[in-house]
Amino acid sequence: MAGNSTIAITAGEPAGIGPELVALLAARHRERPFPARLVVIGDRDLLMARARRIGLAPRYADYDGASFAPAGGAIEVWHQPIAAPVTPGHPDPSNAYSVLAMLQHAADACATGAFAALVTAPAQKSVLLDAGIPFSGHTEFFAQRTHTPRVVMMLVGGGRDSPLRVALVTTHLALKDVPAAITREAVAATLGIVGTELRAKFALAAPRVAVCGLNPHAGEGGHLGREEIDVIAPAIAAARAAGHDVTGPVPADTVFVPDFARRYDAIVAMYHDQGLPVLKAASFGQGVNVTLGLPFIRTSVDHGTALDLAVDAAKAGKVDPGSLFAAVELAIELAGHGK
Repeated sequence: MAGNSTIAITAGEPAGIGPELVALLAARHRERPFPARLVVIGDRDLLMARARRIGLAPRYADYDGASFAPAGGAIEVWHQPIAAPVTPGHPDPSNAYSVLAMLQHAADACATGAFAALVTAPAQKSVLLDAGIPFSGHTEFFAQRTHTPRVVMMLVGGGRDSPLRVALVTTHLALKDVPAAITREAVAATLGIVGTELRAKFALAAPRVAVCGLNPHAGEGGHLGREEIDVIAPAIAAARAAGHDVTGPVPADTVFVPDFARRYDAIVAMYHDQGLPVLKAASFGQGVNVTLGLPFIRTSVDHGTALDLAVDAAKAGKVDPGSLFAAVELAIELAGHGK
């Protein structure tokens, strides 16, 4: 492994399915090692207990920041203690600041180059909010932590041969607030980040991007809304003038038709539930969330904390780790492009 091939992985909500996913990742890494050094950030005792709960005994080595990886395919753990005992399936606001500290340490270490990329297991937004922490998601948190003025959420699925990449102009907004957030500046900035990052991180020499309209039938020439005419089309023109290959606005019920979608390297949707249901229907359990625009690579699973599975040891032991494996693999791939 040339250069920095160390991937950090946050363990996520302590009461969620993250600790079990980490145990399954460790088992896979021991049998078929990923081509990178893996460091999990979380509570070591919790990770061990939850692994035993599902009948696994992974090798976890203590991470001390040394420049060499442990032998024998062990995953390292950067111990970040939790504040209160954990009952699987039942998040405790007492642990919210422990989760926050885990994310802060991960972001800061990635920003300094200690890690080549960051993979995040799911956090429980509601329990952080219940503890008084303003948290709308990992994407927004890492943007604020790194003082990045704008980032873009993009999900990747569909497999290596025909990848489907869907980026969003807006993320975690109530639907009623979306139209006001669709501005020329927001759309143009999103298109610029998507085009730039597809080149820089995905190593695509000349990426092609399709852009959804906001309204049904992309506004039907202004009869079903003027956002396409007044906002989206001018933003597309600005992106083209900046050298990006962008097509649109295209009706959302057209852009995701497989024969149309495969012509493009990415599709930009206007809001969360316009783009992500299509990708998750095609790739759930194998999809990966990527944050574009950060000063480091960040990928994540395409699902939540699965509290309903975590509460039951039998169900937790059968959870599908495919999305976490895919997130780690994509993080390693993207980190390799930067070498």
